[in-house]
Amino acid sequence: MTPTITLVQGDITEQSADAVVNAANSSLLGGGGVDGAIHRRGGPAILEDCRRLRAARYGKGLPTGQAVATTAGELDARWVIHTVGPVHSREEDRSELLASCYRESLRVADDLGARTVAFPAVSTGVYGWPMDDAARIAIETVRTTRTSVEEIRFVLFDRRAYEAFARQMG
Repeated sequence: MTPTITLVQGDITEQSADAVVNAANSSLLGGGGVDGAIHRRGGPAILEDCRRLRAARYGKGLPTGQAVATTAGELDARWVIHTVGPVHSREEDRSELLASCYRESLRVADDLGARTVAFPAVSTGVYGWPMDDAARIAIETVRTTRTSVEEIRFVLFDRRAYEAFARQMG
C-alpha cells in the first residue's frame, strides 16, 4: 500500500501523529529551530531519552543521515524520530545524505509500528538547504521508499516552504 502524502502549513509540535520527526543536531541534546521547539514542547523526557542514547550507543553523536527514536514526552505523539540532516554545500553533493534522513526515519517508523509520521523540511533552516531542492528530495524519497506507514505528513513552517512542497507534489 502506498502512503498518503499530505502537506500542512503550521507548527510540527502541534501535530497529532504516531511519530514526529525531529530535524536534530548530531548531539541529540536540543538546539534551535525544529529541534529546540520539539525539546521545549515535548518536555524533559525527550532530553532524558536522548542522553541515554548518547551514553549507550551514540557517544560521538548521531551520524548525518541516520535516525533514532525516543519518547515524545508531552507531544501528541508516541515517538520522536530524530534525524540529522546534512549542511548544504555548493562544493559537495550531499543529496543522498538528505534522502537518507527520510528513508531512515521511515525505517525506524516501520520498526516502531507507526502508521502516521509528521516530517519537517529537514536541513532547510540553519543548515541552509535550498527549499525547492529539499522539497524535491523529500517528496521523491518518501514516494519511492517502501514503508508500512499509512500517512506521511509534511508540516511546513511558512507559506514559502508549503508552496515549494506543493510544487513538488505535482
